[in-house]
Amino acid sequence: MKKSGDRMPTKVLRDIFPNKLKRSPASERVYTQLKQLILSGRFKKGQRLMRGEIVQSLDVSGVVVSRAFSQLKKDGLVIIKGRVGSFVA
Repeated sequence: MKKSGDRMPTKVLRDIFPNKLKRSPASERVYTQLKQLILSGRFKKGQRLMRGEIVQSLDVSGVVVSRAFSQLKKDGLVIIKGRVGSFVA
């Protein structure tokens, strides 16, 4: 397993792939937006996050939202219950 110290520095990646790193991935954008909504209190503790509504309102794919949810789970902001849904922690 690689550790964060094993990653290639962002500056080096930008030099090698200047066009690829100019924009952040959609999942990062969705993650940031959802995180802000949770931390600001617009999404309340225990509230179910409706994946389909997020997909439509942000005009992204379900995979993008799933990746954002996974990152939010790692941050302790979301609880994912298989076959039930995702909820604000």
